[in-house]
Amino acid sequence: MSEGKIPVTVLTGFLGSGKTTLLNRILSENHGKRIAVIENEFGEIGIDQALVINADEEIFEMNNGCICCTVRGDLIRILGNLMKRRDKFDHILVETTGMADPGPVAQTFFVDDEMRDMFELDGIVTMVDAKHVALHIEDSDECKEQIAFGDVIVLNKTDLATPAELDALQSRIQSMNALAKVHRAVDAAVPIETVLDVGGFDLARALEKKPSFLEPEYPFEWAGTFALEEGAYEIALADGPDPSMSLVVSPVAAEAAAELPKAVLDDAVRVWSEPATTCSLKGELAPGATRWELDLEAKGRKTFALRVPKAGTYALFTEHLPEEFSLVVRGPKGELAPVSAKDFAAGHTHDDTVSSVGIRHEGAVDETKLNTWLSALLRERGTDIFRMKGILNVKGQDHRYVFQGVHMLVDGRADTPWGSKPRVNELVFIGRKLDRELLERGFRACLA
Repeated sequence: MSEGKIPVTVLTGFLGSGKTTLLNRILSENHGKRIAVIENEFGEIGIDQALVINADEEIFEMNNGCICCTVRGDLIRILGNLMKRRDKFDHILVETTGMADPGPVAQTFFVDDEMRDMFELDGIVTMVDAKHVALHIEDSDECKEQIAFGDVIVLNKTDLATPAELDALQSRIQSMNALAKVHRAVDAAVPIETVLDVGGFDLARALEKKPSFLEPEYPFEWAGTFALEEGAYEIALADGPDPSMSLVVSPVAAEAAAELPKAVLDDAVRVWSEPATTCSLKGELAPGATRWELDLEAKGRKTFALRVPKAGTYALFTEHLPEEFSLVVRGPKGELAPVSAKDFAAGHTHDDTVSSVGIRHEGAVDETKLNTWLSALLRERGTDIFRMKGILNVKGQDHRYVFQGVHMLVDGRADTPWGSKPRVNELVFIGRKLDRELLERGFRACLA
């Protein structure tokens, strides 16, 4: 480990593989390290932080997207803020969503100049669910990438598989990643020294797995530069193949007009991580550190006003390619051609059929009704429900009731007392072909 750099461990693994269980083990064992945790969730409601044991460590949560996509800027921002409290921790652990490709996360520590100077990727630890990974390993790109990039692979839940099944699975994993160290475990019980300070991340191997590893991925697909005078302009676009269009208009130095430097692109990534401001058809866009979300509710061609406060060179970053929406910039004399333009094709895609349904509801839950509902739900839909987890207010109990499930397996336990905290039920389902109305109606029927 380079002197002065903070080691970072990326903890990844498919939905329900045991990432949070391992995280809790790391946080509870007496290893003498002070660990800052950054969590990212795929579900609509952030529950994972509540499932992490009460510890002194710093825990930061990002639940507004997948860490490998638009949240990369958020990760950079949080890491930057962490450095202001550098004396409070020795190690950083980034837990990805179960649907993340860890490659772009690891990439953050190599392609961003500031991150590269301050942090060093110690390794990628991949959790694998020995019972259920066979359901995803062949058809999920994320599952394959998680295994392929793992420096350490924890074959977890080995008590749920036969020795023959484990041997076959380990052979399959090693055929995908021969250099990873594989450890078998029950309840993620592995020696801490096998997952922390392993000095395992191998950039050469990452490049071999993915030659484009050091080519940054960006949350926008296009950037163009324009020479604009002070005054009123328009950004016009038609209906496109996607339901949303975000954009950023940034003033840049004149010398950046021909080709936007990497520093400008990195700044745009950071702006992209901030909450978007909606611009209606009657609103007005302005240059600056704002990500604008265009209101596309009206059908047909739409025009948004852009006010330029002073003459100069401006960069326009768009979520999707302009040609997909027939997007143009118009000035007083008509349509403007960009001085320069560049496409940033998405580096990876997600399985769009996988989604999440979050339910938040007050009231006490009837335990018998809940068990009956969950049993029927998992019996009928367990194959499509990859992951479910929740914190419940069970009637007659003073403690939170925490449950977690993977496909048809579910486990629950009494957790910490509610105390003065609001007794709100929070559940998240992640899977394929989820029926939101059916899930919400089913849960409401469980209330006492």
